Amino acid sequence: MIRPILIHPDPRLKKQCDPVEDLSDARRKLAKDMLETMYDAPGIGLAAPQIGVLERLITLDCVKEQGEAPAPLVMFNPEILSASGDTNVYEEGCLSIPEQYAEVTRPKEVRVGWIDMDGNPQERDFDGLWATCVQHEIDHLNGTLFIDHLKPLKRQMITRKMVKFKRERSRA
Repeated sequence: MIRPILIHPDPRLKKQCDPVEDLSDARRKLAKDMLETMYDAPGIGLAAPQIGVLERLITLDCVKEQGEAPAPLVMFNPEILSASGDTNVYEEGCLSIPEQYAEVTRPKEVRVGWIDMDGNPQERDFDGLWATCVQHEIDHLNGTLFIDHLKPLKRQMITRKMVKFKRERSRA
């Protein structure tokens, strides 16, 4: 089921999320809904707070090449275990901040730990776009948006555009 995506500014996007305590069937269904919503958007990552669920759950799939098989990942309680000193700059966007993009500097490589759909602990190293995406989605779980990494003036400009966007959309 495709879920509606919250648009910034929305107070739920700025909240710290609670850890997932148990992997119920309802939570697995939520994860599947999130993947479906992410692909439909279309996006490469989605965090539970973006659909109004304040729990530590993210989905991502950074495979973008035509003809390449999708590689969906579902992460319950993801956390960055280590990050490289080297950085990367990517032009980031966000499904909760449509049509707005800005360059964000983040660690180039990260090691992430999480619980998979079957309840098994996982650990993996990510680099490139995958590293940027997983950090972006984990930020959401901590109430941080990619625009929070920008200078105040740029952040305010994007926020004003989103207020206008939401106002126009509610009139339509």
